[in-house]
Amino acid sequence: MTLLPPLRLTGAQILRDGEMQMRSIGLADGRLTRGPLPEVDLSGYLILPGIIDLHGDGFEHHMAPRPSARFPLLTGLASFDREAACHGVTTAFLAQSWSWEGGHRAPDHCEAVLAALEAYRPQMMTDLRIQIRAETHLVSETQRLIEVVRRFGVSYVVFNDHLEEGFQMSRVAPGAFAHWASKVGKTPEELAEAIQVARDSRSEVARSLCRLAEAFDAMGVVYGSHDDPDGETREKFRMIGALVAEFPLTLRAASAAHAMFSPVIMGAPNVVRGQSQAGNASATDLVAAGLCDALVSDYHVPALPLAVWSLVDRGVIGLPKAWGLISSGPAEILRLTDRGRLEPGMRADLVVVDAASRRIEATICGGRLTYLSGAAALRFLAQPRVVSALTEEDQIAAE
Repeated sequence: MTLLPPLRLTGAQILRDGEMQMRSIGLADGRLTRGPLPEVDLSGYLILPGIIDLHGDGFEHHMAPRPSARFPLLTGLASFDREAACHGVTTAFLAQSWSWEGGHRAPDHCEAVLAALEAYRPQMMTDLRIQIRAETHLVSETQRLIEVVRRFGVSYVVFNDHLEEGFQMSRVAPGAFAHWASKVGKTPEELAEAIQVARDSRSEVARSLCRLAEAFDAMGVVYGSHDDPDGETREKFRMIGALVAEFPLTLRAASAAHAMFSPVIMGAPNVVRGQSQAGNASATDLVAAGLCDALVSDYHVPALPLAVWSLVDRGVIGLPKAWGLISSGPAEILRLTDRGRLEPGMRADLVVVDAASRRIEATICGGRLTYLSGAAALRFLAQPRVVSALTEEDQIAAE
């Protein structure tokens, strides 16, 4: 995609230094900058840092709208890329499973998605990356996981342990278990066998986790745990270096994470709906208690900006702090020092929001216009240099 020409965005309220300020902001060569530049008047708009989504599995619906209707991986990535851009996302970590379950959660499929993402990169609008969700009991693939993380440059891994949940489901909810099996392309008997094999490896899990932690530390990978049920579980993961607490299930687990200086990540849909769809801890309550450091899309990308406005309208926290949960907070957790804030020298990742309607009307990612709509489109297109850049992009695409 073609970079926007040097521009200065004027007249808008900008989130800067933790508060909304009436000031202008410049961008050139993909970075935020100072200095006199051709202007685009964005009076009546808010300019906010681009959204950084640390965990989302909504991309799976673009690759398989139905479990039995799979589409090419590149087609799915392109579709998700566009959805992310129109909701203000500039960096997204796709939560791809690495599990004993098989099917679209198997190691083979994880590698295929990573390879597809590399192939798609030249066309990418949003900065798409992979978060590997590694099931702790898949100990037979420990070395393979290390090699895959190294080969593809994966920077974020979380440990899952859904084994006993699956085992209990097979015994008390056979209908739900059969549906789960069909989603991963197995019969209930085959999935039950996979669970038993994984259960038989329990004595090797601790050794496997230590090997992974040592390798991830050497590679600079950020890693954490998913669905901690209590403080004891969080402490065990923290002891091996798994810093991040993703979706703690209870207030106790989140409080323990906070006490251990582990950043807590919760789902934006939980905030928007007012509760966890699984009956777990309320993300809004954790935000109000100062126990949540970032919100993620989980299964629904549009929930990211909606969660911010939900927190603001309910008086939980103000806009600067609420937007920080989807921008500066995630950047700090993943050590993304070049984004998450609107300061000179940072990547030109920003979102243009109509202050009255709260609609996102423009997304700029790395200085490239990835989404444009509404009245903001007229403002940008009134600047001849923007029209020239977009025309040039169309010509390149045609070639």
